[in-house]
Amino acid sequence: MKVILRKRKIKNGLQESLYLEFYKGYEKLPNGKLKHFREFETLNLIIHTKPKTQTQKQENKDNLELAEKIRVKKQNEYNSGKYGFRNEDKLKYNFLDYFKKLTEDRFNSKNNYGNWDSVYKHLQKYCSPNTKFSDIDEDFVRGFKRYLELDARTKSNIGLSKNTQNSYFNKFRASINQAQKDKIIIDNPVHAVKGIKAETPPREYLTFDELKRLSKTNCKYPVLKRAFIFSCLTGLRWSDIQKMTWSEVRDSDNELRIIFQQKKTNDIEYLDISPQARSLMGKRRKSNERVFEGLRYSVTYNSALLRWCHETGIYKHITFHCARHTNAVLLLEMGADIYTVSKRLGHQEIRTTEIYAKIVDKKMKEAANIIPSLNLDINDNL
Repeated sequence: MKVILRKRKIKNGLQESLYLEFYKGYEKLPNGKLKHFREFETLNLIIHTKPKTQTQKQENKDNLELAEKIRVKKQNEYNSGKYGFRNEDKLKYNFLDYFKKLTEDRFNSKNNYGNWDSVYKHLQKYCSPNTKFSDIDEDFVRGFKRYLELDARTKSNIGLSKNTQNSYFNKFRASINQAQKDKIIIDNPVHAVKGIKAETPPREYLTFDELKRLSKTNCKYPVLKRAFIFSCLTGLRWSDIQKMTWSEVRDSDNELRIIFQQKKTNDIEYLDISPQARSLMGKRRKSNERVFEGLRYSVTYNSALLRWCHETGIYKHITFHCARHTNAVLLLEMGADIYTVSKRLGHQEIRTTEIYAKIVDKKMKEAANIIPSLNLDINDNL
């Protein structure tokens, strides 16, 4: 776009009004004629067409200089992306290169980096390596959404889950939003496209009675039993339990606490534990030794956990992470407030914890039995 200083004669013919023309280019119509796109802005400045006095000449000089300064300012503002004008130079930036840079900026956040890198790989499959920001419009965004929903595949050649689709599309959306903040684009095409709704999967957990029965049943791997029940009592993730060393454990007479760096978020956490949970950790050893020595992730241990549950008469699909669900549900059932539960679980947003509140909604349970008995007489032949 060009900003041009123009003059327009005033009715009396003795003066001219100064104004700016914003020329935005043209398009060729089907009949071969050109359609030009222009906008105008009056500057409220005049010059004398035939200045006769020194004062009029000076007014002409001052007003022309001022008008030119305004024109230059408007041109520069356009070049920086202000006013919503398209900056053609920035629109030539390579989109995949930009997305890759945003991905690399997250390298120190391992989980976040991994997700962004996965989206980058899918974008490489979806679009041309020469894709520019000028190519990214509403159709491009809708197309990538459809790609995630219908065409994208995991390494095992299966479609992406709804939650993965949601996560990947949100990363893509974040990149376009950042491009707008960086003034690479003005109009944001993702605003016109509805996101992919995530699903809330059912969360398996153990009741207090089931946990009691499980604690009295032998498990093939004692360290797995101790670690799993420890997770049920504390809410700690597998990754934090498996790597825990004695240097993270404070177990003086006045303090039973674990101070550790949460693997998922890298945040430092301070978690008070009960004497019962402490008893599952065993005798204290050297600071650099692991608390649950020998605990490892494997198909064998996963199978042993399921077998242990089945031998107890529990036929739910229980994984180690279900211990964390169990802790959240038990705390809420025992009267802990949702904010405290959220802090103990290390959730960054309380809405994550609210999922468990739905599970233990006592009012919903009461409502299920509020309708009086109908004394039903059911015909079994129906």
